[in-house]
Amino acid sequence: MNQIRDSLIVGIDVSLSNNVATFMRDDGQEFARYFKFPNDLPGAIEFVKRLNSLIVTHNFTHLKIGIESTSLYWWHLVEFLNSDNTGLLLKPEVYLLNPNRVDAFRKGFPNLPKTDSIDSWLIAEIVRIGRLSPNRPPDMEYAPLQRLTRFRCQLVESLITEKNRALSLIFLKFSSYSDKSQNPFSDIFGKTSLNLIENFTPEEIANTRVEDLIKFISYSSKNHFSEEETIKYVEELNKLTRRAYKLNPKLLDTVSVTLTMTLENVRYFESQIKKINKVIEREFSAFPQKQMLSLVRGLGPVLSAGIVAEIGDINRFRSERNLASYAGLVWRKHQSGEYEGDDTPLTRSGNEYLRYYLVEGANCLRMHNAEYSKYYNRKYQEARTHHHKRALVLTARKLVRLVFALLSKNQNLLGRSR
Repeated sequence: MNQIRDSLIVGIDVSLSNNVATFMRDDGQEFARYFKFPNDLPGAIEFVKRLNSLIVTHNFTHLKIGIESTSLYWWHLVEFLNSDNTGLLLKPEVYLLNPNRVDAFRKGFPNLPKTDSIDSWLIAEIVRIGRLSPNRPPDMEYAPLQRLTRFRCQLVESLITEKNRALSLIFLKFSSYSDKSQNPFSDIFGKTSLNLIENFTPEEIANTRVEDLIKFISYSSKNHFSEEETIKYVEELNKLTRRAYKLNPKLLDTVSVTLTMTLENVRYFESQIKKINKVIEREFSAFPQKQMLSLVRGLGPVLSAGIVAEIGDINRFRSERNLASYAGLVWRKHQSGEYEGDDTPLTRSGNEYLRYYLVEGANCLRMHNAEYSKYYNRKYQEARTHHHKRALVLTARKLVRLVFALLSKNQNLLGRSR
């Protein structure tokens, strides 16, 4: 007896203006034409009418819809499909697919062209054979906080990009100064350090009187350093000038201007991060039941907010291992026959934002929390390669256990109190 084909599988390739849908049966057979509809409310309503027509005509009993999470173009459509007033005859199972997963699947079909209709077919095929679980509807309790914490991640990425560009320009202007191991200042991007590199070339430092350099550093630091420290800084700076390459004079003005503008970007992003941190702290205060996480020494409210925003309801996860898997803090084995590789990389799947906040949290904990500092140091010594990265990720994995325990315990207490 032939298997009853009762599932309507739909793949949707989304974009700013239009969406393209492919319709497929359980056995992979395509039917009906590709359906193109605008990415707006009237377009979504027309899409629902098309689905209802197919459901009635072919007697489908299940509806599975896969959508690639391209930028945020999917947001309104997914929210609409998950709502109760769409008019759909069947309650859909909605699968939100990471673009990396779609690209990896595409590699199995090397001769396929890159078109919207082909992309929608790939998405439908992944839903059909991918052994996936449908995504939960966006949790509006946590969505506002999540928007803030994800925006903060983007600001941090922009800051890192600008700092890396600044370091390259600093190397051109004062090559030995960009060597962190030799720089007298603990932070190259500290206020005093940046004032110095913006206002002096190596030649100018070498030709400036020691007394004047001491006055400049004291003024820039607002007398933060002692006289002995300042004199030592000047001596170290003069040593660096003797080691530095001499920049071609024709490039000096260009490098100075671009460095100044890049450092302005650095200061701007730093100020933006400070502002968003205050907003996040205020938004996070609306979650009193989650505050115990921010009380962990070294974690604080901003990192705790980032973790909570991505986890949402802790009851979604059966165990801390499920939570670690969701964050992508799991390792792929590399084994063949009798061989098993020592270098086991992290999986590239999982929630990248949750992983980011857990790793950042682990980095703060190793510096401010004795228990985590001891654990990090032990893992650092045990690692054969990539000592810091491996130790930090393992510390983040340890943090997952604490996060799961605290949030689960608090959830259980709340449940009993009700």
